[in-house]
Parts: sequence; C-alpha cells; structure tokens
Amino acid sequence: MLDKMKQLWEMKRKMDEIKKELDGLELASEDSLVKVTITGSQEVKKVEIKVELAGADKAKLEAALTETVNRAVRESQKAAAGKMSALGGIPGMGA
Repeated sequence: MLDKMKQLWEMKRKMDEIKKELDGLELASEDSLVKVTITGSQEVKKVEIKVELAGADKAKLEAALTETVNRAVRESQKAAAGKMSALGGIPGMGA
C-alpha cells in the first residue's frame, strides 16, 4: 500500500512538472492575415492582426482568426499529449 502511495506521489510530481513545462511552452500559428500565440496549456497569449484594418474584409479576417486559433489549440494539444505520454499509465489502474 505504501509503495502505491509513493508511485502516486511520484506521478503527481511528474504531472506538476509537465504542467509547468506546458505553461512555459509557446506555440504560434499564422496565415497571411493573423498570428496567434498560445501556451502548451492552451492559454492564448497574443493575437496579431497582420493587415491594415481599414482595407480588411471583416468576414475573411474573422474566418482566418477562427481557423488560426483552432490550429494553435490543436498544436498545443499535440504538445501536451506528447509530454503526458512520457508518464505512461497510472500505477495499479490497469493502464
């Protein structure tokens, strides 16, 4: 029982370490209209509009922003999954 508790404590320590790494990891996604910077823990840090707003097509800009944010989120999910796969399964849980 004590051994399982030690394993769980170690797993928690590793998860906290991974969360810290993900919080510090910044990923960027961009196209010709916008650039979005997001952390590995999926917090949007910056949105940059790369065109002059006076001449921008509002609908096109909105679509580009939506797609770029979604692409950044997918990249952060991949990064998080890669970090979490290093943990392996939870001891004693059949994983």
